Amino acid sequence: MSKAKTMRKIIFQNDNFYHIYNRGVDKREIFLAREDYVRFLVSMREFNQVDPVGSLFVLDNLRKAEKTLDVYDCRRPTSKLVDFIAYCLIPNHYHFILRQVVDGGISEFMKRIGGGYTKYFNARYDRSGTLFQGRFKAVELNSTDKISELSMYINGNSEIHRLAKANKYPWSSYLDYLEERDGTLCNKDIVLANFSSLDEYKNLSDMIIKEIREERSELKKYILEK
Repeated sequence: MSKAKTMRKIIFQNDNFYHIYNRGVDKREIFLAREDYVRFLVSMREFNQVDPVGSLFVLDNLRKAEKTLDVYDCRRPTSKLVDFIAYCLIPNHYHFILRQVVDGGISEFMKRIGGGYTKYFNARYDRSGTLFQGRFKAVELNSTDKISELSMYINGNSEIHRLAKANKYPWSSYLDYLEERDGTLCNKDIVLANFSSLDEYKNLSDMIIKEIREERSELKKYILEK
């Protein structure tokens, strides 16, 4: 991963794919309770729309979704800033694979979700100041092979960090890929089109997770805690 790209020399282009990630300032945890994960996931959906978002409208939708745990409902929005390909939320960081849909889509979405979640977190935990470690990091993904391989790393992040088995962890898109829950925030087609079956994707994911944990994979460079 070149330093030039992570320092935002990158210019986001429509229909291109990017690995987006960040962690808490001073490596602090940014998800302290189940409600925090739910809030962030619902924000991923509610802030992902082209039309300007009124704060009261968004807060109303967030509260309704949090109350019903309607996290993975993919019916909204109809006009998106970005496509989610894969994601994972870990106690002190997150990973996304995003495809930019409209001009400025990634920057606008990340501004909304970063600012909105920081405001929520600071109010909930009676703190002030920045929550994330600077600007989000971005790396362009130039091939479907890279996208597929990175999706496995992201979907397996909980297991890589020894938090939970990937197929049991609720805060990533892996269960979406395995078709083990209703609804999804992700457009999985670009990844799964490269595999003859879900079993093939799962088996290769298991192999990549094992290689990273044993530090035999180049993907270990994406581990943020080091």
